[in-house]
Amino acid sequence: DGVEIAPANLSELEVLIRGLLTPERLLNYLRHFVVFEDEAGEVAKKVAGYHQFHAVNRAVDAAVAASRPDGDKRAGVVWHTQGSGKSLTMAFFAGRLVLEPALENPTVVVVTDRNDLDDQLFGTFARCAELLRQDPVQAEDGTHLKRLLSVAAGGVVFTTIQKFLPDEGGARIPLLTNRRNVVVIADEAHRSQYDFIDGFARNLRDALPNATFIGFTGTPIELSDRSTPAVFGDYIDVYDISRAVEDGATVPIYYASRLARLDLPDAEKPRVDAEFEEVTEGEEISLKEKIKSKWAALEALVGTEKRLSLVAADLVEHFERRTDALEGKAMIVCMSRRIAVELYEELVRLRPSWHGATDAEGALKVVMTGSASDPLPWQPHIRSKSRREALARRFRDPDDQFRIVIVRDMWLTGFDAPSLHTMYLDKPMRGHGLMQAIARVNRVFRDKPGGLVVDYLGVADQLRRALTDYTEAGGTGKTAIDQEQAVAVFRERYEVVAALFHGFDRSNFSTGTPTERVSVLPAALEHVLAHEDGRERLLASVGALSKAFALAVPHEDVLALRDEVAFFQAVRAALPKGGIEGRRGPAEIEHAVRQIVAGAIVSNEVIDVFAAAGLPRPDISILSEEFLAEVRELPQKNLAVELLRKLLTDEIKTRSRRNLVESRAFSEMLEKSLRKYQNRAIETAAIIEELIELAKEIREASERGEKLGLSDDELAFYDALETNDSAVAVLGDETLRTIARELVGTVRRNTTIDWAEKESVRAKLRLIVKRILRRHGYPPDKQEKATRTVLEQAELLSAAWGVEPPTEQVEDPEAYRAPP
Repeated sequence: DGVEIAPANLSELEVLIRGLLTPERLLNYLRHFVVFEDEAGEVAKKVAGYHQFHAVNRAVDAAVAASRPDGDKRAGVVWHTQGSGKSLTMAFFAGRLVLEPALENPTVVVVTDRNDLDDQLFGTFARCAELLRQDPVQAEDGTHLKRLLSVAAGGVVFTTIQKFLPDEGGARIPLLTNRRNVVVIADEAHRSQYDFIDGFARNLRDALPNATFIGFTGTPIELSDRSTPAVFGDYIDVYDISRAVEDGATVPIYYASRLARLDLPDAEKPRVDAEFEEVTEGEEISLKEKIKSKWAALEALVGTEKRLSLVAADLVEHFERRTDALEGKAMIVCMSRRIAVELYEELVRLRPSWHGATDAEGALKVVMTGSASDPLPWQPHIRSKSRREALARRFRDPDDQFRIVIVRDMWLTGFDAPSLHTMYLDKPMRGHGLMQAIARVNRVFRDKPGGLVVDYLGVADQLRRALTDYTEAGGTGKTAIDQEQAVAVFRERYEVVAALFHGFDRSNFSTGTPTERVSVLPAALEHVLAHEDGRERLLASVGALSKAFALAVPHEDVLALRDEVAFFQAVRAALPKGGIEGRRGPAEIEHAVRQIVAGAIVSNEVIDVFAAAGLPRPDISILSEEFLAEVRELPQKNLAVELLRKLLTDEIKTRSRRNLVESRAFSEMLEKSLRKYQNRAIETAAIIEELIELAKEIREASERGEKLGLSDDELAFYDALETNDSAVAVLGDETLRTIARELVGTVRRNTTIDWAEKESVRAKLRLIVKRILRRHGYPPDKQEKATRTVLEQAELLSAAWGVEPPTEQVEDPEAYRAPP
């Protein structure tokens, strides 16, 4: 219902049915909460999460109520934590508003306080133009804004709050419209909305006196002199950090201080006091004032050549170690443009390959604004808006070599790059600005278990203060978790895996030659598989350990155990994959945490278990008696079972692409044998014999077609018909072979691309199959089941055939002739 969280004991299906599939709600969802975004030529379909759906519906009701003559023009605040899709929520809201009859074709004004944020949000809305039923327009300046708002109705207008300025020489801004069906959406409503005496907030309300205001924020403010709810109204919907992490909408953020890594005398260490003001591009003060300020003194200390060289050296080491464990990108936040440029030069000195001569090249870039009057060394890093957008597209692409960006203020709000997993902070920040910045690393991406904030300046106290403000406003969940907690989790998970290998000598894996290291694996697998549920415990516990390792590196305590982690991952990788009871999901396979340990990458390599066991890699189609005898004699009996299971599962999977009935029969036999083994109802030696017998049956099955004079395709249809014992008894093998041959020719001529999705084609083919069966005297009571099986088999084979359009002769005329 959008209010109460469904109890844990309620099935997901029931939650889906109750929460979404009522007719009215489902139609609402499909009409207003599905968008197709076209960015750089690629179309992505996006749908709303439950928090977006309920928030938007409640926000529309609140806006309608606030806009009435008796309303107070304050719709309220939507508080959705950073990374939970706030920009799209605003687009969904605007899309609902423009169709709301009570608002009579409203004008929607989207207000931000920074140009880059205005551009980013406008881009989101522009890609959702179909949802808005119109193209949004971005105000170029104050004059253009006044013209856009001087309309009778309609329009989606984007502007920064700074464009609400009085006419030249005027004391107050003129009235732009007194209509009540104007809705102002204030993004990041915790900023720039509190100066009602002579600031932009007053100008905005003087220009639009009857407009309804709604705020969207991830970090509301509730202080004695500034309160987001006091300005915009009560909270309409709250989706906080803990809820977002629990839902998987965001990942947790971890914090690590690297101050101790910078070997500087006390006098040279920069310090940030509690009252230090963050300076952003929206709050620039004059150069003369800045020189006199604390900022200038701190900036000089932070930007010394000695300190920057230490930061650069530590950062390179940290990032390279981190990306060994978790592929992704990083953002460095600097205190000034000067420091950003000089840090870039220092990093390139250490890693020349990171430099790129053009915007399309290089792993490292500085993103900042500037002008022709800035110093000459800065000029290569000063780009036009379009060039910055091109860099943003590169950085968002997880496969692009652009991996590290240096910024001062750009990209710290409203910028999403899901593969970004590490932020290096070297700038004093506090409050909502700090929380917004670190949220850049909380986006969900592939196997990313969490984001990491690395602090070079000492903002831990400011982070705690920001969290205090957040929780006092009603939010729950930690903004950033100390990395020591990640290390503690790693140790805990390490102990679980180590216990699984208790008593096993694995020293050769760390110290031996490559051959000796691989030779350890069969014995290690045997040791694990001898435990009850050893296979499942190994898969689960090493997977959890790998994720914990990715979060905790490069902490020294964790790196000290990397050889052990490598061994555990190697054993897990060596475990024969595949099985009836389940396979690794795509994310888990792709994850296979890449780990450089003692110079060898082991985690995403497939270890050849046959070579490790000293066996030649077999060809299942010609499983020889010699190979099966070698498996039977393996000293590691549990490993022998795993090898046979892998071989048989792979072969059954291959056969399932061509012969439905045969693969089902073999699959059931394998599953039955393995279930007895897993339940310890059969000895290991006995299960090996069962599996070897099954392997022989599969080998012999490969020869059946040749003995019957049938091709593989004809044999598949023959098996589909032979499942009926009475049909075999009545018709005999020869007639069944004839039917099978006829079915192959007829079905192949009548299957076209996507035929299985077209009911008319299926119905026609069903009729043809039945007539063929009836003509040959197939038992009438079994024809329906046989027809279904034949059609299922046809679906399999049509994929293998790579179906071609049918010829003019679509079927054999004889197929329609009634039997004598």
